Amino acid sequence: MVTPIRKAILIYNPVSGRRRSRRLVEIETAGKILSDAGMAIDFAPTFDPGSGTTIARQAVAQKFDLVIACGGDGTVNEIVNGLAGSTVPMGLLPAGTANILAKELGIPWNIPAAARLIPASTPRRIALGCIGPLPQNGESPVVARYFLCVGGSGPDGAIVNGVDSKLKKSIGTFAYWVEGMRQLFTYKFPIMRIESRERTVDATIVVVGRTAEYGGPFRITDGASLYEDSFEIVAFSTQSRLRYLFALPLLYLGKLRGVRGISAWKTADATCTPLAGGTLYAQLDGEPVGALPLRFRVVPDALTLLVPPAAPTSGRSA
Repeated sequence: MVTPIRKAILIYNPVSGRRRSRRLVEIETAGKILSDAGMAIDFAPTFDPGSGTTIARQAVAQKFDLVIACGGDGTVNEIVNGLAGSTVPMGLLPAGTANILAKELGIPWNIPAAARLIPASTPRRIALGCIGPLPQNGESPVVARYFLCVGGSGPDGAIVNGVDSKLKKSIGTFAYWVEGMRQLFTYKFPIMRIESRERTVDATIVVVGRTAEYGGPFRITDGASLYEDSFEIVAFSTQSRLRYLFALPLLYLGKLRGVRGISAWKTADATCTPLAGGTLYAQLDGEPVGALPLRFRVVPDALTLLVPPAAPTSGRSA
């Protein structure tokens, strides 16, 4: 790291994911590893939804040198929203149900092993995505919520908004598969319009990515990069349940780009508006954020991220 870290706070979610008792032992081990590297470590458990944001903001005010996020995608998202706009770097110890950022950066799903990477990591200033309501009558854009990895609307938004929280705590990522199977037979594929300076597309599914990784084994916006001031958008125009099912194995095989009705492009600003019928829910970093219409935009120079030495440095070229 360029600047020595003397004072760090480790924010962790004590109730996310499974194997929680073992995770607490691993967190204590990680704290010792970082202490041996010369860091004074404070531990701060989250206590209710949104508390990660509050704790991270307090850490900035208290002039901590580093905030370490230990949890899944939701915990990381909360901490990002507390650090956005500050110069305090964020490190990562993956835990929880899923963690897209860990996959993107090549961080092992092992808390002590991930802790050993932090002292050798490099701080990099990156952009963040943000999502909010569409500006009205020429008013300035309002940032409702930042996100680091991926957002979208369509079936994924319906799944995230519909997943049973108790089932998620019990069986982890399989809860999304259960809800996905339910949506497979009930989702109506309403149409939305995605508008950006580069193009306008009518679609039933949209993924807005700052990372190549999407979740599970999937890579959808594989031309996206954390180090660019842009999103990659991937939209699918189908209203056919059969064509949607046909695309899933191609997605798994990394051949989605060849499917008829798929559009992909990069932009820094896009709006998503429902055209007719039905409620279209959105999600970001695997958490629900309400219904369309919404605006996705990039905020440059918004977060300092600790990047491990062997992390990939870019996505697929557009």
